[in-house]
Amino acid sequence: MKVFIVTGTPGTGKTSFAKKLAKKKKADYVDVSKIVKEKKLYSKYDRSLRSYVADVDKVVNYLKKLIKASKKDLVIDSHLSHHLPAKYVDLCYVMKCDLKKLKKRLINRGYSNNKVRENLDAEILQVCLLEALLNKHRVKVVDTSKKRS
Repeated sequence: MKVFIVTGTPGTGKTSFAKKLAKKKKADYVDVSKIVKEKKLYSKYDRSLRSYVADVDKVVNYLKKLIKASKKDLVIDSHLSHHLPAKYVDLCYVMKCDLKKLKKRLINRGYSNNKVRENLDAEILQVCLLEALLNKHRVKVVDTSKKRS
């Protein structure tokens, strides 16, 4: 059984890539944002960002149990997936995107100005990539700038 994680700043193309990867690998697709809401794996709702603030420890613990129980390959889609310990993951894909395209995507999603700024800052600082490397994941970076607008 193999586990692939797909991480990156919101709007960089994680979901599109993860769904295609799951289909190609004949793996189960895991949508972490859906699980966070369904299983209440959040600490609060941030009104200024208009989103739930995931409890990373709860998310990681849930995903570890999910991985241990799975008989099939998994593709885990989340900007938090790189917080999983590397021993549970075969390969970490980090999505990245041109800032102008990313800003356009986030605005098209209806994100608040604060949320757009927070996500652009995260992309500029390469937060997901750096955290994935700090967590000792085997990383492959995928630039989605040339795909979708």
